[in-house]
Amino acid sequence: MNAYQFTQHPRAVEDLEKNAIRKFVQKKHRNRVGIKNNTVHNNFHYVLLQRGNHHQSEWLGHTTICCGGGGTETISQTRWKFLVYCAPVTTLTLLIFGRRYSTKLSSFIFGCWLALWPFLFEKINKTKVVFSGETVPAKERVLIIANHRTEVDWMYLWDLALRKGRVGYIKYVLKSSLMKLPVFGWAFHILEFISVERKWEIDEPVMHQMLSTFTDREDPLWLALFPEGTDFTEQKCLRSQKYAAENNLPIMKYVLLPKAKGFYACLETMRSSLDAVYDVTIAYKHRCPFFIDNVFGVDPSEVHIHLRRIPLKDIPTTEDESSVWLNEAFRLKDKLLSDFTAEGHFPNPGTEEDLSTLKCLVNFTFVIAITSIFTYLTFFSSSWFKLYVAASCAYLASSTYFNFRPLPIPVFVKSIFCGIHSD
Repeated sequence: MNAYQFTQHPRAVEDLEKNAIRKFVQKKHRNRVGIKNNTVHNNFHYVLLQRGNHHQSEWLGHTTICCGGGGTETISQTRWKFLVYCAPVTTLTLLIFGRRYSTKLSSFIFGCWLALWPFLFEKINKTKVVFSGETVPAKERVLIIANHRTEVDWMYLWDLALRKGRVGYIKYVLKSSLMKLPVFGWAFHILEFISVERKWEIDEPVMHQMLSTFTDREDPLWLALFPEGTDFTEQKCLRSQKYAAENNLPIMKYVLLPKAKGFYACLETMRSSLDAVYDVTIAYKHRCPFFIDNVFGVDPSEVHIHLRRIPLKDIPTTEDESSVWLNEAFRLKDKLLSDFTAEGHFPNPGTEEDLSTLKCLVNFTFVIAITSIFTYLTFFSSSWFKLYVAASCAYLASSTYFNFRPLPIPVFVKSIFCGIHSD
């Protein structure tokens, strides 16, 4: 199928995306729980039987899967349309008007879409999200450090960001393999997520280059980092404990030993432009969810998020001292998670209000209306418009694959001019 034909079959990219995600999730399930026949149906049946009475579980399963599945399908339908239609507009804004205006525009557009996820989790799937600890102020520029209990932790940071008006401004440091997911990878690229190979000699120049673009205090920013470098499993925990014992480091049961280089790189580059570090600890009631469980509303039933706000002046400025500080922060996380396992909650719960159902519905209606217009234009517009869609798809695919990020025209011209003079 060529680019023009692709615009005639907009479901093609969705089918490609779903197949890629299904293979990714099945691989994760095989690696983590050894499910031999890991179809979606069998996994749901397995999960629901663990939750109590078979008949109640069967009814709950069909209900949550239908509701969650419908919500997930809606988000899937809107995602690629928002990307394909809006990405060229935000790119042109960047080229002509500069990064600040482009950031505001893309954060508004894609923030509306990202806000669908908390709506899905809390209002449709009825997942209870409990915030505890400190009440953090809105509209701060922050670095977030969080534990990585399972593969969906990062998605629940959107629930906090939405409450603070920052859902369109949150960026993540994530592994590069996720950038290869169809459409998802395009979104991560446009939203300026930082992809890493988890090999510091490769990641160091990439991180410093990307972080240097986030230093303008006038641009809102939440940068989320998972210092453990991978999600938690028992095997990884045993390896982490062995390494800690051999190197006289804290031995922890509920988190892995954090890696300090990425954390220090963020502070070294952006310290003067940040207001604080948010230390976020995430825990799940009953069991940790897989990605499929999460989006279809099977699990989790409760997510607990504990916040601690740390002023920059309280964090050391040298690499060695910041590494010691980070280890101590994760030792405190381990203690929090140990207490959570025993008590079922973090200290001082209830620091954030529930999401407004009305605001969620207004945003949902707006996204659906825009998506409907996009769909109409896709099928009933002129060939020129279809050519625009094809060109946008080609741009998104190639820029993500080659990790190409355009510069504002004045900056680009200046860099060429300086290069000529330096020669």
